[in-house]
Amino acid sequence: MSWSEVAVLVTLVVALGVWWLWVTASRLDRLHRKVAASRSVVEAQLLRRASVAAGLATSGQLDPVSSVLVAEAAWASLSAGAAAADVASLPAGVRELLSAEEAAVATDVDERGRVESELSATLREALGDPEDVAALRADPTGDELLGSLGSAWYRVQLARRFHNEAVAQTQRARRGRLVRLLRLAGHAPAPRTLELDDEWPAALGRPGARASDDAARPGPSARGTDAAGDARRDG
Repeated sequence: MSWSEVAVLVTLVVALGVWWLWVTASRLDRLHRKVAASRSVVEAQLLRRASVAAGLATSGQLDPVSSVLVAEAAWASLSAGAAAADVASLPAGVRELLSAEEAAVATDVDERGRVESELSATLREALGDPEDVAALRADPTGDELLGSLGSAWYRVQLARRFHNEAVAQTQRARRGRLVRLLRLAGHAPAPRTLELDDEWPAALGRPGARASDDAARPGPSARGTDAAGDARRDG
């Protein structure tokens, strides 16, 4: 093999190495951006749930003790999440309560999970009695608030699942030997999953479940048609 051939071979190897480094670094950058975007979505949904919970607490639909407890837990969630999400999306009354000093305080992932877990536990306690939930459903205002809470809670679960999947994918990519040796992740901090208790209140019901049940239940016209058909068959 001549020197020219060796030079060409070395050039190809170096070019392939540079290409691999570029592709890997670009992939890591995309993964980190995906994690940041998914975390923003989670924060927005957590704020939405807390905002609805605060509205439920101040609506007069809950008993006094539950109203105070839910309001405190919702306020803690709003204060913790204001630094990480879009406060402008909140109702005007909530935006006024969140001062600039509180919005500037960042909350780490462990503390965020603890605050949201406390809100979940408080809401489960307040909505733990099926009879109380049924009474709330009977009132148009209560039914609207519970529907909004259920929708927001369901979106929290979905958003957190997608975020944690993005974090796990990024963590696997960062664990590569060459990635760590060559520091291809740069100065980007290692992402962490958001762990919190988002267990659903059993009495609340899934979003759309009541609509599905109503659709499955035969209405008066259907029952009348069935009865007429039975009468014709008997005749």
